[in-house]
Amino acid sequence: MKNFISTLQNIYRIEELRNRIGLTLILLLVFRFGSYVALPGVNSVCLSQSFSSSQGEGILGFLNTFVGGGFSRGTIFALGIMPYISASIIIQLLGAAIPSIQKLQKEGESGQKKINQYTRYATVLITIGQSTAFVTNLIGMYPTCINSQIPLFWISAVLILTGGTLFLVWLGERITDNGLGNGISLIIMIGIISELPGSLINEARSTSSILFFFIEIIAMAVVMMAVIALTQATRKIPVNYARRMVGNKMMGGMTNTARQYIPLKVNASGVMPIIFAQAIMFIPATVFQFFPESSLSATAGTWFTDFTGVFYNLTFALLIIVFTYFYTAIAVNPNDIADQLKRNGGFIPGVKPGKKTSEFIDTILSRITLPGSIFLAMVAIMPAIATVLGVSSSFSQFFGGTSLLIMIGVVLDTLQQVESYLLMRHYDGLMKTGRIKGRQSQVGVMA
Repeated sequence: MKNFISTLQNIYRIEELRNRIGLTLILLLVFRFGSYVALPGVNSVCLSQSFSSSQGEGILGFLNTFVGGGFSRGTIFALGIMPYISASIIIQLLGAAIPSIQKLQKEGESGQKKINQYTRYATVLITIGQSTAFVTNLIGMYPTCINSQIPLFWISAVLILTGGTLFLVWLGERITDNGLGNGISLIIMIGIISELPGSLINEARSTSSILFFFIEIIAMAVVMMAVIALTQATRKIPVNYARRMVGNKMMGGMTNTARQYIPLKVNASGVMPIIFAQAIMFIPATVFQFFPESSLSATAGTWFTDFTGVFYNLTFALLIIVFTYFYTAIAVNPNDIADQLKRNGGFIPGVKPGKKTSEFIDTILSRITLPGSIFLAMVAIMPAIATVLGVSSSFSQFFGGTSLLIMIGVVLDTLQQVESYLLMRHYDGLMKTGRIKGRQSQVGVMA
């Protein structure tokens, strides 16, 4: 406890860090306030009750978790930051297929500015489409919760929802530039974690046995520790550098050997495979809704809507493993790493530079991705296992899946920034031994 208080005092002594934390908290409070401001003409209490009883467990319930409940309350931030995330994913995937975008990605800051501009344009288009679908869904399924003329409500709601998402994008960029941590990620995390206290209280009230609730908490803590281990796990490939003169100093060779390695993350794809797999799993259920009288629709629809079923979770796990390999191939390019090594005069002991180095890195990456993908799939289906064992559906989502991975990843990233400020001012880090490694560490050569 004494060390914890001392760490807080050290954080407070650093003026820049103190100001960044304060600004971040203020902007996040603005986001939470907006999550309770209902759209003009929407009865948020009526909508929340109707939503919970009808669609709280489907895809809309899944999306509602990421916006802090704003979706179910029909607020100005009902779509949250998700359209921007969708646009970012689309641009990133296009970068793997379109040479012009690949070129921009390699042009440094100027290229990144251009990509950010394209991402914002895509965000506007996606937000207009999603807000139109959201408003159409409100009018069609919850007409009693709307106290406004339909044409006027439709136009105003689409404009406000689009403006709300763009405001959150601006808010996230201000946090990234002037606050602490990645603003977009923090907004998503706050939306998710805001649902935790209510779910925890409801679980405590509904659980008949205190012992069972205590076991639930311990199990969730164990899963969190396992996810942290997965997030920070790396495979270090040793690297040597040819000795060369830089100014009056001799660089490379065997100096600083402890830092000369390529850190390949066991889970280089992060949470993206789960998001992709989740989106794919929603498609069959949506398609089968258009053929309600078909016997195939009745059977297959049950397979793809029973979130605790064996078929659903087995298919879900297999998709996650496939997408983990797919996204890792996009996120980590062995050829680029090998070229960077060669330009800097580096080489892996016992491996020829160039193509052989690329093949060696690709082999190592394939080997570590397999256990990483299997473990990621296990984390993804943990909420279903917890539900089967008697945990409520609202609380079970914090036992794994996208919610837990995002929360832990963002917390680690933010703590890593705090620790870097402390170390730069010659204070002790947040840990007595070792260093905090965030999920967003780029794969590269640590020379």
